[in-house]
Amino acid sequence: MWRYEPLLPIDRPKGIARAAGGTPLVRSEGLDAVAGCQVYVKDEGEHPTGSYKDRGSAVAVPHAVAASGGAVGTVSYGNMAMSTAAHAAGLDRECVVLVPDEIPSVRLELIGQYDPTIVRVDGDYGALYDDALELSTELPISILVSDAPSRISGYKTALFEICEAFAPDVPDAIVLPTSSGGFASGIWRGIRDLEAAGSLDEPPRLYLVQTDTSDPLTRAFDAGVADPAPLTDDEIGETIAHSIGNPDPPSGGRALAAVRDTGGSVVSVSDDDIRAAQRQFAVDGGFCVEPASATSLAGATRLSERGAIGSDDDVVLVPTGTGFKELGTGDASIATERANRAALPERLASLLTDT
Repeated sequence: MWRYEPLLPIDRPKGIARAAGGTPLVRSEGLDAVAGCQVYVKDEGEHPTGSYKDRGSAVAVPHAVAASGGAVGTVSYGNMAMSTAAHAAGLDRECVVLVPDEIPSVRLELIGQYDPTIVRVDGDYGALYDDALELSTELPISILVSDAPSRISGYKTALFEICEAFAPDVPDAIVLPTSSGGFASGIWRGIRDLEAAGSLDEPPRLYLVQTDTSDPLTRAFDAGVADPAPLTDDEIGETIAHSIGNPDPPSGGRALAAVRDTGGSVVSVSDDDIRAAQRQFAVDGGFCVEPASATSLAGATRLSERGAIGSDDDVVLVPTGTGFKELGTGDASIATERANRAALPERLASLLTDT
């Protein structure tokens, strides 16, 4: 991704960030019949920590380190937590990861391998997004949330790579899983950068896929509104695609604008659809993807059934994370801290003083 360094807010950093980007774009004929189109797979699971989050962390973590002498942190119990911790470790910078109190042991094991300070927060975990922004102004820590501007800058390089691989043509559509809307925002920013440079006349249609147990973007798109309404507890359910089950996406409005600007749409898929797509990715394409990533194939199938995608369309599916991480044992003993959300500022201040 550093071939696009002049379009990024930092110079090429040291450490693991240099390994980010450059993931393969694979023509996968075996998935054509399932998806109902000409399938290309942009395999973001081949990043250092196994997900597209490394694009964002490769820019955001060095950017924060250069701007401040404090720790870096994030609010996540999945791919973003692992990525932020890994990139902080590569720069020898203290990292704090805020996770929900009831976190699966396998997730703790995966995050803990990079030795961040893990704080298990009791209370409204969804509200920590706003808390994190405030804590970053009050304490010696830069908490890098899902849609931090520097993260978005890193994400746009995925679009650059796709368009460069297709040049002089462009794909007809890009289909990707969506949670906070940050990745979609980055892809859209990449599109707009290329349009502004006169390098892209007809952008690919952007299609976003959500789990039907938590799909505020789909509901907002179908209703024709500009911003998604947060879902209540009664409106959400359990899903195997937990990493995209976001009932209140902070970048939802931008994600919807990206979809409408490119002539795309938003669809939802069930857990049964996701399980089938995950197996099809493996059996018909040879890709091991996590459940959230499988929604890209399930979504393409749904879009083809609706006639939004044609059999001759060149469509890029973006599995955002590898499935191999789902195979952890959860047997490792990981040291964590605990705090109630109300007491988090005081507890975090104490931890940062100790380090």
